[in-house]
Amino acid sequence: MKDIRKKYYIKFGEHLQQLLNKKETDVMTVASIGKIEPKQVYRVLNGEHGASLGTIISIAKGLDIEPKELFDFKFDLEKE
Repeated sequence: MKDIRKKYYIKFGEHLQQLLNKKETDVMTVASIGKIEPKQVYRVLNGEHGASLGTIISIAKGLDIEPKELFDFKFDLEKE
């Protein structure tokens, strides 16, 4: 089970990077607007751990998106 979580965290981080690119912004800006430490965003980007609900909300605020958009990516539980 731990292995599938790690894969999900990595996929989540990849999706977050795509959102950063789409919004043409960077970690420092998102962290500043969301009022969180940049290292929290970097840890999520690098798939180091799952983001807490508070971190999700802060990142969404920093990106000016709805939190649900952070979860809008394909992840096949059967294949992973």
